[in-house]
Amino acid sequence: MTDTPHLGRGPDAGAREGADTVAATHGGAPDTMAQARAALREVVPRLVTLVRSVPDTGSVAVGTWTVGDVAAHLTHVLRMDTDALAGAPVPEATVTTAGMAEANAAMLALDGERAPSVLADHIGTLADEFDAIASRSRAATVDWLQGTHLPPSAVACHLLEECLIHGHDIATAAGRPWPIRRHHALLAIEGAVLPLIAALPPTAMVNQDKAGSFRARFDLRLRGGRRTLMVFDRGSLTIEAGDARNVDAHLSADPAALMLVFIGRRALGKPLLGGKLTAWGPRPWKLLRMLTAISPP
Repeated sequence: MTDTPHLGRGPDAGAREGADTVAATHGGAPDTMAQARAALREVVPRLVTLVRSVPDTGSVAVGTWTVGDVAAHLTHVLRMDTDALAGAPVPEATVTTAGMAEANAAMLALDGERAPSVLADHIGTLADEFDAIASRSRAATVDWLQGTHLPPSAVACHLLEECLIHGHDIATAAGRPWPIRRHHALLAIEGAVLPLIAALPPTAMVNQDKAGSFRARFDLRLRGGRRTLMVFDRGSLTIEAGDARNVDAHLSADPAALMLVFIGRRALGKPLLGGKLTAWGPRPWKLLRMLTAISPP
């Protein structure tokens, strides 16, 4: 892999600005990459074992997707993120809920493999390929979906997030445990989700119909990690530096619980009652409104 990002898809000014924001607010990429690779080496073998052990890949896992669909989707994500690190073209897709649903459906329609043993082997092989390419990555940024420029560490953390979330989906459908370590969830959020919010258009992760005129500022305090100022402004979401005292609410969050809530895999009530999420401030009720407006791809 060269130090020059793939030249086949030219960046626009917004993508460049997003990459600069990522670099400025989420530095330490080499260390993050090492941590992400180590986390994937822990998570992927568990995922492979889980997929191989599922007796019925036709059972529903999440939405309309079966367990087999979820496992096949993971192979597509592994291929895409590996290609991104290698400087190869990645699929054309708009990074919104609707855009990614369309792209994912197209890839699943073209890939009919649903046998658990085959999918498990494919996941393991692709993960090894990803790790080998990641070990040689020296680029400052790589081209990702929608012309977005990301640090290689953010691509690795995105892959980790996908493995954690979809491992949860498969395990839940199969009635198996799928514990998520705090450090792994923290890497997924700080290493992938926050850089993606910074790099993508500010409307990418917001449901425009439900956001309406909603405006709010939240001080997010990830347990074991950093504090982040999240700003919602009538259909846009940005990560900003600023005075955390001038906010609508503060949210102290266990990273694994927050990840599952944000992605729609867990309701808010249980984490709040169990102390995994704690909210306070002048307008904490706006957090409920935020959860209806946010729409991760």
